[in-house]
Amino acid sequence: MQMDLATTVFALVVLIISVIIHEVAHGYAAYALGDPTAKLQGRLTLNPLRHIDPMGSIIVPALLVLTHSGIMFGWAKPVPYNPHNLKNRRWGEAIVGAAGVATNLLLAVVFALLTRVALGAGMPVYAQAAATIAFVNLFLGLFNLLPIPPIDGYTILRGLLPYKYAMSLRSFENRLRSGGLFTLVAFLLLFSYVFAGPFSVFVNWVFALLVGQPA
Repeated sequence: MQMDLATTVFALVVLIISVIIHEVAHGYAAYALGDPTAKLQGRLTLNPLRHIDPMGSIIVPALLVLTHSGIMFGWAKPVPYNPHNLKNRRWGEAIVGAAGVATNLLLAVVFALLTRVALGAGMPVYAQAAATIAFVNLFLGLFNLLPIPPIDGYTILRGLLPYKYAMSLRSFENRLRSGGLFTLVAFLLLFSYVFAGPFSVFVNWVFALLVGQPA
């Protein structure tokens, strides 16, 4: 999807809001499964002040979008949950992990349909806005499905595996998390130079299918 400056800035705002919605979805999924941690900490809200992480919600997304890096990625403060409180101990973590991804993909589908409606009604400005929201959420949702720690795809995979293998994946993730910001930067660089091209082609292909227009 090609973006001019105005669309790029709009995409940045949409990305920040979308990562917040993504995190809130995790919290609501955990709450529905019996864990009140996020609710007790006041995190089941769309108030951005409760979720914004200066680095992940503003600095990193801004750098990625404004430099046309090929990645539309960011994060909010993780919504806390206690896996031991989840009613479904077997699938609970996978469900919580999938909630954020599913929310982004649902938004992508809804706004892709709105893009089609706006195009059909001859409203190109609205179509462009809806298409941008659809594209950002599609990229975010599919990116978070990658089975790479610490993103949701890895949590989903870990939650679906038998206990023995799940614990091995958790141990590996904990070792990576010990690297802190360095690990995240290394992952982003690796993805940018090795996987971003093919992944972007795939996202654009799915986007074109959804909106019925070339990406």
